[in-house]
Amino acid sequence: MKKEDIDERTLTPKEERFCYEYVMYLNATKAAINAQYKEKTAKQMASRLLKRDDIQERIKYLKNNLAEISGISALRILKEHEKIAFSDTKKLCNGWMTLEKFESLTPEQKATIQEITIRETKYGKEVKIKTYNKQKSLDCINAMLGYKITNNIRIVEKEAKSPFADMTDEELDAQIAELEKNLNFGKPNKPS
Repeated sequence: MKKEDIDERTLTPKEERFCYEYVMYLNATKAAINAQYKEKTAKQMASRLLKRDDIQERIKYLKNNLAEISGISALRILKEHEKIAFSDTKKLCNGWMTLEKFESLTPEQKATIQEITIRETKYGKEVKIKTYNKQKSLDCINAMLGYKITNNIRIVEKEAKSPFADMTDEELDAQIAELEKNLNFGKPNKPS
């Protein structure tokens, strides 16, 4: 078996979990603990695991295929930005609302919420929301789709200037005579 072909079938479940945890946190000791190695020996075990070629190959594979493994794709990211950029904000207000009103929001509307604060009042619970920036999502969509939109478009009108504008009448007459001579202007064409 080639090193490139190393996958979870060649590792124990604990070793596989260590690899996933290491890719997630980039902390070997924490990865070992989360993979159910003893906390007392986690640092030494992590060091030992990271020295193994099969572990290194599996970690490399996981790092190189994060999008595939996690199920995150450009399309999924685009759809999340679409929810924010084109959300109907009529029901949403950056400010306080009743818990009842908050709970009536659609999943699409809730997806546009960046921050939630809850407070208890004598009338019940109130929720304060802050939504994501729609313009940033539009900018991300434009970038992902390759649209080139610039914010600083300046149109400068410039009056076209004739190349003859600065010539005197005598210079113009001389220029015309030269052109006529080169074009045989006004003379009958001689048959060749």
